[in-house]
Amino acid sequence: MSLSKSKPNANANSSLVTDHSKAVANSSSVENDSAQNLQEAGKDSVTSDELSFVHDAVLLPETVAAVLCVKSLPTQKDESKAQNGLQLSGIYVDATFGRGGHSRLLLSQLADDAQLIVFDKDPTAISVARDLASKDSRVHVVHDSFATLTTSLAALGITQVDGLMADLGISSPQIDDGSRGFSFMRDGAVDMRMDTSRGQSVAEWLERVDEETLANVLYEFGEERHSRRIARAIKQMDSYESTLELAEVIKVAHPNWQRGKHPATQSFQAMRIFINNELGDVDDFLAQSIAILKAGGQLAVISFHSLEDRRIKQFLQRHSKGQYPEDENLPMPPKRPRYFSKPKRVGPSNAETKQNPRARSAWLRMATRTDTDYLPDTTHTQ
Repeated sequence: MSLSKSKPNANANSSLVTDHSKAVANSSSVENDSAQNLQEAGKDSVTSDELSFVHDAVLLPETVAAVLCVKSLPTQKDESKAQNGLQLSGIYVDATFGRGGHSRLLLSQLADDAQLIVFDKDPTAISVARDLASKDSRVHVVHDSFATLTTSLAALGITQVDGLMADLGISSPQIDDGSRGFSFMRDGAVDMRMDTSRGQSVAEWLERVDEETLANVLYEFGEERHSRRIARAIKQMDSYESTLELAEVIKVAHPNWQRGKHPATQSFQAMRIFINNELGDVDDFLAQSIAILKAGGQLAVISFHSLEDRRIKQFLQRHSKGQYPEDENLPMPPKRPRYFSKPKRVGPSNAETKQNPRARSAWLRMATRTDTDYLPDTTHTQ
C-alpha cells in the first residue's frame, strides 16, 4: 500500500476470490458492464473519438450533492455561491478516483480546511490523483483497493469521515488501452488486473485453473449460460497471450449470439470481476462504511450491473430496517440496530443518457448514517 500526501496549496478547485458460490449467491439476470458493451459490441475497430463519451463522470452533480448531504449544488442562478461553492468543511472519501471527475467537483464545494482522501487500484489513475494532490493540499492519495478503507484511513490518522462515494466498475481509459487486457476488440496481453503492480494476471490464472472452476467463474460472475462449452474451448488453447485470440475462441465456441453484443462480453466480464475480487471488495467496503461514517454522514455508490447493485441494495435495506434474512424464521428475531436512514435510488436524466450513453445502466444508491453507535456483529456476516 502506498500513501502520499500533497504539497500545501488549498486554493485549487479543481487476492483472488476463493469461494465462488458465496461471492455470487442468489445472483440473477446480470446486466452487462455497459461501459465495455457500448464501446465494443459489434465493432471491429473503435477510435478514441468514438470512446470519448464514456470519459464523462456519470451522475456527477447528483453524486456530489448526495455525499455532501445537500439537495443540489449551487447553480449559475446564484453566481456568488456557484463561484465559491458551498465551502463545506469535513473529511470525505472518493473510493474510486478514476480520472477524478467526481473528486474535482467535490473539491469545488469544499472549504480550505476540508480533506479529500482518494483511493484507486490503477497505477495510471493514481498518477493522475497525485498530480491533483500536488496542486491541492486537501487531497491525500491511497494506492489500494477501497476494501482497505479502515486501515488506510487509520494510517492517515482518520477514524471517521463525513461522506463516502464510489463509482464502481471498469473505466473507459482502462478498456481503451489494449495492453491492459480488458478489451476483446483490441489486441493485448490477457491481463485484466486493475492494479498491474500486484497479483496474477488472467493469463497466469488460465494456465493453472481447471476446466470446471473456469466454467463456474464464467457462469457465476458473468451468468454465461454456455460456460462449460466456452471453458472447454479456452482450456484447449495453446497459450493465453492475446486478447483477440481468446475472444475469437470464445466467439467460435458460443452457440447463441445476442444481437448487438459480442459473444465474449460476459466471459471477459466474469474473468475481470474474478481476478480483481471486485465483488468481495464491494462487500468489504460496504461493511466498513458503517463504522467509518460519522452520524449524518452520507454513503453514495454508483453501480452499472446487477451483481454490484444488488449488493448495495441489500446492504442498505438490511442496515436501514434492521432486518436480517437469517433472522426471518426465528420465533423471536433479535432487535438489530438501524445504521442508515431509508435509502434512495437515483438514475440518470434523459439529458445525461443522450449525451453519455454509458449512463443508461447507472444507478446511484445513497443513505445517511444514523446516530446509532456501531456494534460489530460477531455472529452474522455483514
